[in-house]
Amino acid sequence: MKRYTQYLAVVAATLLVSCSDSFLEVKPKGTDLEANYYRNQQEAFNGLVAVYDVVGWQSNGYVTKIGAMNAASDDHFAGGGGPSDVTAFQVISNYTLTPATGPQGDLWNKGFSGIFRANTILQKLSGVPMDENLKKRYAAEAKFLRAYFYFDLVRLFKNIPLLTKTVATSDMYNVEQAAPAEVYKQMELDLTEAIAVLPATVPVATEGGRVTQGTAKALLGKVYLQQEKFTQAAQELAGVNGTPGSTNPFGYKLLSSFADVFKVNNKFNSESIFEISFTNTSAGGWSCVSCTEGNVLNIMVGPRGYRTLKPEAPDYVSGWSFLPVTADLFNAIRNDPRSRATVANLDSLEKAGIATYEKGYMNTGYFLEKFAGRQANRWTGAGAPELNFPQNLYEIRLADTYLLEAEALVRGGGDLTRAALLLNAVRDRAYGDNKHHVAATMDNIITERRVELAGEGHRWFDLVRWGKAAAVLGSRGFVAGKNEILPIPLLEMENTKIQQSKEWGGTK
Repeated sequence: MKRYTQYLAVVAATLLVSCSDSFLEVKPKGTDLEANYYRNQQEAFNGLVAVYDVVGWQSNGYVTKIGAMNAASDDHFAGGGGPSDVTAFQVISNYTLTPATGPQGDLWNKGFSGIFRANTILQKLSGVPMDENLKKRYAAEAKFLRAYFYFDLVRLFKNIPLLTKTVATSDMYNVEQAAPAEVYKQMELDLTEAIAVLPATVPVATEGGRVTQGTAKALLGKVYLQQEKFTQAAQELAGVNGTPGSTNPFGYKLLSSFADVFKVNNKFNSESIFEISFTNTSAGGWSCVSCTEGNVLNIMVGPRGYRTLKPEAPDYVSGWSFLPVTADLFNAIRNDPRSRATVANLDSLEKAGIATYEKGYMNTGYFLEKFAGRQANRWTGAGAPELNFPQNLYEIRLADTYLLEAEALVRGGGDLTRAALLLNAVRDRAYGDNKHHVAATMDNIITERRVELAGEGHRWFDLVRWGKAAAVLGSRGFVAGKNEILPIPLLEMENTKIQQSKEWGGTK
């Protein structure tokens, strides 16, 4: 937070309009002093893109929210080349993290950088000479994004500052933390106000990635569910989901094939509600990993030292073997139709003489198929090929909101018939028929979320929300009453009023 109170990095590029490009596929052109910016509509638009840009930030240490939360879950080990490879992943995976060591510094910086940028544009918009309706839309998008960043921060850290205005340099060491209830109240306000203004849909060819009413309602539903406001959560999510299995007012619809959800060229499809955009044209290089607009997860999760032995071998790129799939997840999904699109079974390929690979740290023989880099998507232009994979990632997709609404209905004593329709619509898509229906129970929803959303960064948050993290992750070192949140980064408490959480030995 301290690091980003003086300057706003502004993406100074115009909107790309070709069918293969999205609203977020823009190239950074340097930085401008925030005080000298926001003179016209174009600069306001650039400032808005700068807020969106933080959603896809990846640190120079390869830390991302999805990567860190996967490593912390029971579905993956940290992996990599050894026990010190990307230390942030290792220590959250075996629960030896400390306030000084772990992914929390990168996750904290990302969240508050996004909040600072959102606050900046919200303060500046009133003075920008531009169309008033467009100004209202920009403000609504910024409010959504502020709520999005706060939702991650409050779930990860609980005790965080609540900033709705930019912080002057003279005040940044006096910022204090707010009660979590105040943060949730602000998120609810931001999202409610955003829903009233945002468009119902956007043209994908020119604005793919921009948030809509459906995006904001989905996040508001998640915010309510996290607080166990089950009735409100179900209501908001029902507005997103519509009739299970059919197109709803926002145009969302489950794809007919589960595997198609993860095809690299299938961006901003009908199942996508909020998507992180990546591109292979940013020419990202090793001198600044965090500067690339390519998806680093693609190279990280691929099998290390991969070599094909027969023509029928998959065209995986030799990766870094991070986040190997645990045997527990593999056994849970191996007989499910989603298995082949979720898990790359290198152990089986090697035994069949089809391919071989180097056994990385904590190797299980199973890798994350959903995001493993492929030769077909390998970039051959400027920059490092390893840092320029173009696969987008989902923050929220329709199968996720189906299952969240089902959870809200079951836990809140709501309509179990509708809950079953939502749950079984996800299963119908997976199995390709309607012969595998199950009852709407929390046990079935828990199982379904695990196999449907494996590797997408939800599992750890789910286990904590359900109160099951200690039981499931205790063998990994998870301590009840402590590891449900991350420690406040040590740097943030130096010469500031920020206090460590009680769960981590502090006073807050």
